[in-house]
Amino acid sequence: MEEVRENKKNINILDENFADLDKANMIGALEEFPQNIKDALQLGEEFFVPTDFFPVPSGKFKNIVVLGMGGSAIGGDLLSNYLANELSIPIIVIRGYSIPKFVGKNSLVFAVSYSGNTEETISALSKSVEIEARVIALSSGGWFENLSKDYNFPLIKVPSGIQPRAALGYLFFPILKVLEVLNLIKERTEELEEMINILQELSTEYGSKSLTQHNFAKKIALSLHQYLPLIYGSEGLFKAVTMRWKTQINENSKWPCFWNIFSELDHNEIVGYEIENQINKQAKIVYLEDKEGNPRISQRCEITKKIIDQRVAEFILCPSKGKGKLARMFSIIYLGDMVSCYLAILNKVDPSPVVCIENLKKELAKLK
Repeated sequence: MEEVRENKKNINILDENFADLDKANMIGALEEFPQNIKDALQLGEEFFVPTDFFPVPSGKFKNIVVLGMGGSAIGGDLLSNYLANELSIPIIVIRGYSIPKFVGKNSLVFAVSYSGNTEETISALSKSVEIEARVIALSSGGWFENLSKDYNFPLIKVPSGIQPRAALGYLFFPILKVLEVLNLIKERTEELEEMINILQELSTEYGSKSLTQHNFAKKIALSLHQYLPLIYGSEGLFKAVTMRWKTQINENSKWPCFWNIFSELDHNEIVGYEIENQINKQAKIVYLEDKEGNPRISQRCEITKKIIDQRVAEFILCPSKGKGKLARMFSIIYLGDMVSCYLAILNKVDPSPVVCIENLKKELAKLK
């Protein structure tokens, strides 16, 4: 593992009490992530399949559709990447007001809105109900709860009081369990146990009480402070994981961030480093390495690093933990979530509020 270049003058900030900044205790919520996953799995296991749920006459679904926006949609992207080599039907994530023509009576639709009030997802959900797709909703309440009663579709109710982006466990694992209950995927107890055990260890290692000298998440945050993070991952399993890092730094750290994946970036973005300039010198690349991934991707990364290493401020390597796909994905996701919160503290902002998004919603409400 490469040594991260720390900004040592800020180390004390992360090793002191910063509760006055993290007013909603986002970091504390992340430290509870392993337990949240256990609770979320239980919600999925308790899902009751309605007697007339499967499509008629075939009894088979042609596709799985996940409706959502922002932190409520990322679970669908992760699910699509994770099950790509297992399911014989596609998983499609739809962000927006409408649904495509292929969504129909033989579609299994998961409508996901943590608040239950996301206007784009409510619109897409209503259209799915109209065409008689098989709908399952995930929400903490809101309009989703009213719609589930009016249109008689199942609602998996998740705990309220969490920022949607911090509720990933509740928005991913119930869907995974429901797919098991519906016999669409195989049971995966051992893989889940490995992931939870690793996350429990990382919760201590990355937690707020762990000093910077032993805390990889704090070290990365210190290195990225005041630089432009570029998050690079690999195609397939880590595509949505890479996007998750980018959006968490945007929302938690209140900082610009961009992402791309191998090997696509080797066909275009790599050329952006050809000319030395001051912009690239302000960028730090964070490479999310899937330790059990395609060896050819690892070779590409090594060659790419040699080509661009001297053109950027730093190239930071973040290797996955574990053997199973869930452990590899969520060990990296968890690292990114913690990094983004520590970066918020260094930026002297509370990671929880998203003022720009709330202001946007207020302005849109005036136009109704």
